[in-house]
Amino acid sequence: MKILLEELPHQLEALQALDEAFYGLDERTTDPDKDYVYANPIIKGRGNENTNIDIKMETGTGKTYVGVRAMYDLHQKYGLFKFIVVVPSPAIKEGWKNFITADYAKQHFSQYYENTQVNLNVINAGDFNSKKGLLPAHLVEFIEGDRLNSSTIQVLLINAGMLNSSSMKKDYAQTLLSGWTSPLEGLKATRPIVMIDEPHRFPRDKANYKSITAVEPQMIIRFGATFPDVKVGRGRQATLVKDYYRKQPQFNLNAVSSFNNGLVKGIDVYYPNVTETDAKDRYVVDSVTSKQLVLKNGSTTYTYSVGEDIGFDGDIYYEGAKMLSNGLELEKGMAFLPATMTSSYQELIIRDAIEKHFEAEIPNFMRENDYQPKVKTLSLFFIDSIKSYRDEKGWLKELFEKHLRRKVEALIREFRLKKLPREQEYLSFLQATLADLTKNVHAGYFGEDRGSGDEAIQAEVDDILKNKEKLLSFKDEKGNWQTRRFLFSKWTLREGWDNPNVFVIAKLRTSGSENSKIQEVGRGLRLPVDENGHRLLQDELSSKLRFLIGYDEKEFANKLVAEVNADAIVKLDETKLTSEMIQLIIEKTDNLDEETLLEQLDTEGIIKRNNDFKENGFEKLMDLYPILTETTKVKKGKITTGGLKDKQRIKLNKENWQKMRHLWEQFSNRYMLEFDRVNDEALQLLIDEMIHNKDNFTLQYPEFTRNELYYHDENGEMRIREQTANYDSRKPMTGMKYGEFLLKLTQRTKLKPAQLHKSLLSALKETYHGNINYLNELTLANLVRDFKERFEKRYAQSFRYQALDFQASTSVFDVATNDFKEDILATVIGVNEDNDVRDDGRQLYEIPPLRYDSVNPERELLKRGYDSTILSFGKLPKKAIQVPKYMGGTTTPDFVYVVEREDQSHVYLLVETKAEGSGKRLSDEQIVAIQEQFFGTLKEHGIEYQEATTAEEVYAKLRKVAKLHDN
Repeated sequence: MKILLEELPHQLEALQALDEAFYGLDERTTDPDKDYVYANPIIKGRGNENTNIDIKMETGTGKTYVGVRAMYDLHQKYGLFKFIVVVPSPAIKEGWKNFITADYAKQHFSQYYENTQVNLNVINAGDFNSKKGLLPAHLVEFIEGDRLNSSTIQVLLINAGMLNSSSMKKDYAQTLLSGWTSPLEGLKATRPIVMIDEPHRFPRDKANYKSITAVEPQMIIRFGATFPDVKVGRGRQATLVKDYYRKQPQFNLNAVSSFNNGLVKGIDVYYPNVTETDAKDRYVVDSVTSKQLVLKNGSTTYTYSVGEDIGFDGDIYYEGAKMLSNGLELEKGMAFLPATMTSSYQELIIRDAIEKHFEAEIPNFMRENDYQPKVKTLSLFFIDSIKSYRDEKGWLKELFEKHLRRKVEALIREFRLKKLPREQEYLSFLQATLADLTKNVHAGYFGEDRGSGDEAIQAEVDDILKNKEKLLSFKDEKGNWQTRRFLFSKWTLREGWDNPNVFVIAKLRTSGSENSKIQEVGRGLRLPVDENGHRLLQDELSSKLRFLIGYDEKEFANKLVAEVNADAIVKLDETKLTSEMIQLIIEKTDNLDEETLLEQLDTEGIIKRNNDFKENGFEKLMDLYPILTETTKVKKGKITTGGLKDKQRIKLNKENWQKMRHLWEQFSNRYMLEFDRVNDEALQLLIDEMIHNKDNFTLQYPEFTRNELYYHDENGEMRIREQTANYDSRKPMTGMKYGEFLLKLTQRTKLKPAQLHKSLLSALKETYHGNINYLNELTLANLVRDFKERFEKRYAQSFRYQALDFQASTSVFDVATNDFKEDILATVIGVNEDNDVRDDGRQLYEIPPLRYDSVNPERELLKRGYDSTILSFGKLPKKAIQVPKYMGGTTTPDFVYVVEREDQSHVYLLVETKAEGSGKRLSDEQIVAIQEQFFGTLKEHGIEYQEATTAEEVYAKLRKVAKLHDN
């Protein structure tokens, strides 16, 4: 298989934010070395702190992709070609190296940056150990690469320890650029752009950050989910705040948005229970030195010397150097339970992890139907003792293999009785797993493996670190099953390594510190890919990471939720409507301004004149504008302990679904969109309107932030005043070359270059006097948006649905059995629950609980006591009908009603709802138009369609369709 990189909207937004924050080239510089061929062009504000840029992106959302593409972008637009990527560890360096050199990444970037290549130079430990005193070849190649090769980007990849080493500062017998004998001086001469990964590992007052500034970068770009803290204020008034360039990230994809928008997997945390007695047997590290450990259990103190058994099961002794013999690193104040440190307790976690693996693997393999590609499922185990896994008779390895063998043999017995093609295929996969169980199904990677000389171990390491595509594939080039899917490590893979198909992480040892909880689960957050390499968004495959830990970390999920919520940009105030809350509502709601919002909230009895909330006002506001909680708090069910406490699957009331069986037989037919041909003359007219809209063409100006240091008289502190302004309001940023702009416009609109050229060239000459500065990213975005809006508005009805001669299963109907499914995932019906509901026998699902998304009108419609003309009703799950959208994807209405008319014939009312007052986007209008067109073709089957923003609109439509004749 090959991984297919795709442009994801949030990654493009990060790139745009980076471009907008970049000040551009300094065209007015008087530096005599400005054209030095071995160095980057000079940028505006070079070396100033406010020139630096922070890109904050949650773990698993594609920071490396954005970082690498930013190099291509800055090279294409500004000619910058020398980048130093600084990482905190060899493992993270390996991740960057693998991505940059991967064929799938090169192919992807070649679509957008034709004939441009990255020349990657990696500096490793030992590269300076030349007896002849020569410099590493990769370092020389980076420094002496020149601008004359305009299609090559030079990248130096180095970890912080190497950059900070004495090897970088001393003189060598070799001369760089005909003048420098020190690597550091040579790097300075290149005027590099530095990129930092994992910025929290580089506090500005520490040596590693200072080694970065020592190369005198023109600009530093930091990419990370977590940034370092800095102390502000003095004494008791001192607080820790995040240390951002320009006081805030220039792009901020925070943890709340990442989880709530489905950009990462959800997380279910599991831990084995222990007895109440064991739970109270709590030990705390009172003090620990390299030679002595003191533990407290209640009021009793125990002192242990090096080599002395501490008395717990498992033969655990104090090893010295603040470490137990099982690898647990100790710090003062650390608490743990003896019951969680025994091998029997680890066995519980292993057994549970294997169960959780197959809970994920089976549906990932089967999918909803045979048309959907399979998804490989991987599990990752963090362990304490390498010997327990690597030794031939290692107890951990034998324990794992024993439980895995039992599970696989049980599944083989089960699947031998099944007959569907995908089930038989899975049986074959299980049989290959059993045959290969001790040799290939599991593998380990540990820091000690590097350079071990053992070929079998080295093959495992290469597969885990480098052969991501092999791990994600089901079969090799000869058609043999690739059964490896259980990986073992000792925190070595905690940062810098990821595989999108890790669905289970089992921690057989405590991390021993209060590290970021998001970092700990980070190896499994990335969205999975299928066997064709396609990234699966949450609406394509609802994916969760199962995270297994010890009892002593049972508060992990609560701490993780708190950490995610603390990352939100806006904090909710439950007593008062703040300006930040107002701004958030306005930004996320179309056609709404502050005055209109405040009038609405006053009328609804939510706020007082001073914007304080009236009684229950805060709760009413949350119901009216759920966007407030969606952007400030992680949604219920995204992070859980022990999985969802609510019903994860809801049983269909099949008797009520059978009342519309022939309807679903129609909906299981697949349909093709057939467009009316838009003639060239009409299309050219549309293009001319877009090009001659002067609002679309704009100049782009760089900005800068000015910080002024002053003394605050009242509290005696030095403070900073900040102001953002155009860097040079007289000189706009340089635009693109005409051919480049035309190519990008062609790619984004899918129009013919000749059609665009005809109108664009004349407008550029006649209206903008040939000023190519108008050909910039802002203008490009304006033109693309304008064209799409005009096209969709004018031609939204210029298509029809053509039935195809095959059927496909939907989320509620299985064409293989020609029957409705037994149950369905609860979350595809609604994220909220209501247990206070009466079941009158007509609902589509067994209740309680009642599942819904919005209070108004969804919950109101579902709790309504309808008259006898309504035979059955309910909320439709996602992908129940799958109406094709002409902009890609499918859509399904929200509700269905089976209505009996006066002559006892049946009418099926399909309803698309939208909460009143939440604003309507263009995409909503498109969906309604598509659904109206689609269901209009099925009127002969008794189908009616209604869009509704209130429950009353639905009731009125029901009364109307129940009559034989309209009055």
